[in-house]
Amino acid sequence: MISNAVQKTARSRKPRGPRPAGGRSTRERILDAAEKLFARKGFHAVSVRTITKAAGVDVALVNYHFGTKQALLDNVLLRRAKLLNDERMERLRAAIRLAAPESPTLEAIIDAFTHPLLDRSDRGGAGWKAYFALIAQVNNSSEMGGAMMTRYFDPVVQAFIAALRPALPGCDERDLYWSYHFLSGALTLTFAETGRIDNLSGGLCRSSDLESVHERMVPYVAAGFRALCDRRDRASVPPATLRRRAAQHK
Repeated sequence: MISNAVQKTARSRKPRGPRPAGGRSTRERILDAAEKLFARKGFHAVSVRTITKAAGVDVALVNYHFGTKQALLDNVLLRRAKLLNDERMERLRAAIRLAAPESPTLEAIIDAFTHPLLDRSDRGGAGWKAYFALIAQVNNSSEMGGAMMTRYFDPVVQAFIAALRPALPGCDERDLYWSYHFLSGALTLTFAETGRIDNLSGGLCRSSDLESVHERMVPYVAAGFRALCDRRDRASVPPATLRRRAAQHK
């Protein structure tokens, strides 16, 4: 139980300022506007005044609810990160239960990690679309990416890497982490939805077709993990043996 003294201290630390009617909805409007504008223009290009104008609230309310512009960005990232992390962990635990007493397949682990992101970006509406565009920016930023992605997502990433170890027995730890790094890069480019693949393919593929992305990403990423983790074993096998194995699989 929280003591009266602790409660009094917590209240005394709350930011001072006008309390608007329906404070929670005001806070959410600010978060929604900031999310959309940060995703569209970037964190540094958007002023607090621009955000509050889009949200239809007084500029003082950003200070009241969040304190600083950086804290506002932190809150924008946090509110959806928790939902994503909870769903990813739930899917991972379900995959582990389903496969017990064996380890889940590599594909099942990767699917549990990527499916909630791609599904929400594809079907979650404009808010989720803006959120993932913002995540792509942050993840690709040398200024913010390391610290912010670590803060919000690393515990879940480490849980998935722990699940990958028994699925890839004997894999060098460096190859596991590099493989995840490449997966993160693939997700970042996917969420940016630049239209690059639309142009390259002459319209055959569309960067907004996230259902097709997910259908292909899981086997592609799984193959990459296996290729890196198997390469040391292949290096110790005589070339004649490798040629014989290749011929057997034709």
